[in-house]
Amino acid sequence: MIKSYFILFICLLSFAFNQTVKAQDKTINSGNTQPVRDVASKHKIMLIPFENRMYLSEIDFMINKETKLTAKQIKATMRDGINEQLYKKIKAKMPVVDLLDDTTKTKKDLADIYQHLAYDYQKVPNQENYKPPVKEKDEKKIDKGQLTVETNSDARFMNAKLKNATLVPYLYGKYKTDLFLFINELDIKSFNAMPGDIAGNSSRKIIMHYTLYTYDAKEINSGIAEVELPTTVNNPSKIIGTYFGQLADIIVNRLQKAVAVK
Repeated sequence: MIKSYFILFICLLSFAFNQTVKAQDKTINSGNTQPVRDVASKHKIMLIPFENRMYLSEIDFMINKETKLTAKQIKATMRDGINEQLYKKIKAKMPVVDLLDDTTKTKKDLADIYQHLAYDYQKVPNQENYKPPVKEKDEKKIDKGQLTVETNSDARFMNAKLKNATLVPYLYGKYKTDLFLFINELDIKSFNAMPGDIAGNSSRKIIMHYTLYTYDAKEINSGIAEVELPTTVNNPSKIIGTYFGQLADIIVNRLQKAVAVK
């Protein structure tokens, strides 16, 4: 009899403990501390590839030398590759529509997007305290009787601006995507060794310019993502699989943070 009472007591104690833990979890998740992963999963995003003219590479001659790919083939490979890696990384967090996935269906929409898109060279935003960049006014002054424009050495990026405010609501209605990631420009830069550098040091960098909009055409993140590219790597497959993958990881982290704040 004593043994039965003891077992009953343990069961009641366990039940009370579980109820307390559940209540605490409910309290914790009821405010603004909802996990970023859960917030992101409620969205669906569209990937808009960069226009062909927005690919600027200083290493294509090296890629051609190693692979024999033409300039047109290299550009197409890189354009497909950045979208491929973004799709791969983002789909683990939320559904994705890639406008390069089936161009027979999306060709017209992609052409319409480019038609209603403008680009503005703006200051790179601070990702630690993100605020959408604003159009700057040229500061003019008179110097020795001559009108001059004040130059600014702050880092700049190519930002996408919508000339037609109805564009993303239209895409939202058709594809049910409430987030839109514009890949505005892709740069591959090569920095040669400085004169007098006995070691002959040089470096490369891949820079992706992007803008993230919501379905109501609100800019919630933008800027550049960049990674170092070794001077020995000239194979597009490795560039895409490794280094474009690193760029995609950066974008995923910023994307999750942006939707959590929103």
